[in-house]
Amino acid sequence: MADATASSGSPTIFPTLLYRDAQAAIRLLTEAFGFSREAVYEGEDGSVLHAELSYGNGRVMLGTKGRGGVFDKAMGEAGPAGVYIVVEDTDAHCKRARAAGVEILMEPTDQDYGSRDYMARDGEGNIWSFGTYAPGAAG
Repeated sequence: MADATASSGSPTIFPTLLYRDAQAAIRLLTEAFGFSREAVYEGEDGSVLHAELSYGNGRVMLGTKGRGGVFDKAMGEAGPAGVYIVVEDTDAHCKRARAAGVEILMEPTDQDYGSRDYMARDGEGNIWSFGTYAPGAAG
């Protein structure tokens, strides 16, 4: 049986990443990849205790590494992580990321399964894939 929250129309899966410099990650994700800042909670030292950035109807949560706590300890030096984001225009999105200085690992490429994708790496090694394939969408 599906969880009741799935019927609300809101996402039920949220990638969660920790960065050594979460402020720089927020700048990269908003300026280069087009995410929107939804919430950013900072500690007195400027570290990011919790942040939520949105893209379409999805969100990613992130924070600063090394603050302690169960999640921080469990993540340790984990990574890099990979996150896939659905975009309408892969080529335009890649152009924006490149203009912002992002390392492009794979140019926009047509895939055998019908998607057009590109792949990039953020400043701390996480892999971000963007493409036109929407998992689970009727097609």
